[in-house]
Amino acid sequence: MSIRTLPEIELGILGRECLSRRIDKVRDLRHEVNAWERTRNGAGTKVNGQFRTQDARIRLARLYPSLE
Repeated sequence: MSIRTLPEIELGILGRECLSRRIDKVRDLRHEVNAWERTRNGAGTKVNGQFRTQDARIRLARLYPSLE
């Protein structure tokens, strides 16, 4: 199980909510992304990037080996 960074999470949401179809022109792509960004920022949407200590111990075990 990997831990995703906040930019990765945002890009995933952008892909699902805005870019799930073919957009032929760069101009149109910029327009769509800007509109999505304005809507998302205007709504004050936040990502909860926290998890419990027990979850952190499980997910990060390979980064912090036990000294036992």
